[in-house]
Amino acid sequence: MLRKKYYIFLVILGFLFLGSSAFLLFGHRQSNQANANAVVSQEQVLVPEISDRQEIIEIKSGSTFGELMSQIGISPALANEIYESALDKCDLSKIKSGHFLEIDFNKESDEFKQLKYKIDSENELLVRYDGDNNAIMPGECIAEVKPIEYEVNIVTKEGEVSSSMYEAALANDIDERAIIEFANAFQWSIDFAMDPRVGDTFKFVYEERYLDGQYVMPGKILAGQYINDGRKYQVYYFEEDEDNAGYFDEDGNSVQKMFLKAPVAFKYISSGFTTGLRYVEAFNVSTGHRAIDYAATYGTPIRAVGDGTVIMASYNGAYGNMVKIRHNGTYQTNYGHMSKFAVKKGEKVKQGDIIGYVGSTGFSTGPHVHYEMVKNGTKINPLLEVLPPGQAILDTNKERFFATIKDFQTKLDD
Repeated sequence: MLRKKYYIFLVILGFLFLGSSAFLLFGHRQSNQANANAVVSQEQVLVPEISDRQEIIEIKSGSTFGELMSQIGISPALANEIYESALDKCDLSKIKSGHFLEIDFNKESDEFKQLKYKIDSENELLVRYDGDNNAIMPGECIAEVKPIEYEVNIVTKEGEVSSSMYEAALANDIDERAIIEFANAFQWSIDFAMDPRVGDTFKFVYEERYLDGQYVMPGKILAGQYINDGRKYQVYYFEEDEDNAGYFDEDGNSVQKMFLKAPVAFKYISSGFTTGLRYVEAFNVSTGHRAIDYAATYGTPIRAVGDGTVIMASYNGAYGNMVKIRHNGTYQTNYGHMSKFAVKKGEKVKQGDIIGYVGSTGFSTGPHVHYEMVKNGTKINPLLEVLPPGQAILDTNKERFFATIKDFQTKLDD
């Protein structure tokens, strides 16, 4: 009997030992699992998310889209699919040297995700795959053109002309692209090759554009002032509606006239207008010169000063290669000594269109464009002709216009 009780005691003791061991074992495992979970959770917090891979390719002269895609591992089939999807928005076979292609790849699969290409300063092409997990699936390639989203800073710059407005701008640490845009805003009112005088002053308000915190380029000229020989000119950018947007004076009159003041964007004129005779030493003859000669480097683009129809684009004796444009029943303009033509007889042109390139054909001693304005059949001095302005702001919109330019006027007059 005693022995039986002893065996029962040993069995109970065994169960107690096994139970405590199991508790210690499984309890320890649960504790370790909890600790492991804590470690995993901590690692998930500490390890950063892997970013998408991006390739930025500069487009070199002679580069083709297919070659550039191949360089970064994109197959010819996929490159063709990207090209075809973008074709009605932008022809990628005509990508411009000096621009860039930005290609993003998926962070998990390292497969193509999207392509960006800045078409110009205002717009960029975006080609992407719109599918689950960015998987490359037939028919999922989407292309669109979007405005570039710049960060914009509004600045005011000024200067005084001692030799040229261009040099005055550089002396005042003004981006040369900004001063060119400033001159463009006044291109209907001032001929910067002929009109500027020493002591003239200028001041303007414009956008500085940034991407990712880095300065990229100047943007729109918002307001400008040029005081020429004591006379003040002002322009303000305003969008009245879709059909009437551009530059206006302080009273709301358009400064955009029928003709530009000059046919070339150049900084000086080699010889001024004269109704007398001009001696041409190289040919030992004297000729009437009822025109303006704009000296410029060979190949400089020549612009149509106004809308019209080309009535001549051919060689014309002493004038060399010449283009004549009839603007209406009153005005005609002539452009001589071109190196080559960019238009044909009968072609319609718009103000600012390129019609040819500076040369020295015909009776010429050096590269320049011989510019004539004809009014009712008589050659006149284009620098003195007063032309009607474009469409003024409607009276119903004047209040909005004045409110828009108020702060700009303060900046210009300060």
